[in-house]
Amino acid sequence: MSAMTPALQNSSVFYRRVLSRFPRDISLAFAYGSAVFRQTGGQMEKSMLDFVFAVDDPVTWHTMNLMENRKHYSFLRYLGPKHISSIQTDCGAAVYFNTLVPAEERVIKYGVISTDALIEDLLHWKTLYVAGRLHKPVRILLQSEHAKLRAALVGNLKSAVIASFLMLPESFSEEDLFLQIAGLSYSGDFRMVIGEDKSKVSNIVKENMPHFRKLYNSILQECPQVVYKPQQGRLEVDKSPEGQFTQLMALPRSLQQQITRLVERPGKNRDVEEILLQVAQDPDCGSVVQQGISSIVKSSSITQSAKGIATAGLVKTVAYSAKKLQKMWRGWRRRPS
Repeated sequence: MSAMTPALQNSSVFYRRVLSRFPRDISLAFAYGSAVFRQTGGQMEKSMLDFVFAVDDPVTWHTMNLMENRKHYSFLRYLGPKHISSIQTDCGAAVYFNTLVPAEERVIKYGVISTDALIEDLLHWKTLYVAGRLHKPVRILLQSEHAKLRAALVGNLKSAVIASFLMLPESFSEEDLFLQIAGLSYSGDFRMVIGEDKSKVSNIVKENMPHFRKLYNSILQECPQVVYKPQQGRLEVDKSPEGQFTQLMALPRSLQQQITRLVERPGKNRDVEEILLQVAQDPDCGSVVQQGISSIVKSSSITQSAKGIATAGLVKTVAYSAKKLQKMWRGWRRRPS
């Protein structure tokens, strides 16, 4: 087969070809990251392509995938589909990754998550691992008519907006908002200390403002908490204690629980509403929300990365880590002195 033209590399034909290599039973498939959406200083055509597949029945899906793509798996393939599925579901962020997989003259990484676990993360931010990726523009390749999943995808974007409002001043620009949103899932991620390009968040936003606007425009237009002026690219949000309380009450459940853990003194047994009312009146309300998000992300990024060593195997883990460090080094060298 002749080498693909760059245009085809990023076209729907290319993505359809990649998807055709996998079992059909997928409720949501999306591609994300620097190989899909341009980032400042990024090399799109050389980057590894990242995918996530949500599947209704992980055991059946891995059974079929082991038959079709056995070489994608590390030594864990010898344990069989049931064990692979329980490693996926019970450890880390409920995602199973196969990495450094050759496909259509590119190298890809794909994560498998159950549809139920994805909905749980989108609605409640249990790990923010996949939900956080979906705060940023992604390329949806396939989506089934799953009403609960569709509603959860929109709910996740609304939560990202509300959480960001709480961490921003009364008046701010669209870019400020999108930087805040894009940074949510990196807050507390230990990989941002070693292995990830530190300027990653601004790289993502600066090159993709139109994509962010498209993703969030209708939510911002309909949100009663904000005055949105798209022509000026400015927003104003209600920072009164009442406004902040309404926003805190609308946050995902796991984040509310983290906030109450941070604020509540031992021995007191107040309900969530009472604690959030106190936080709403605190001048440091935004930093409490930030700490709550960091604690969710920190925990899931560490456990998922530890799991990644087993699912990738040692050789691939070393190769993948080296690529990440190289990317970080390039980002560091690009920075003005």
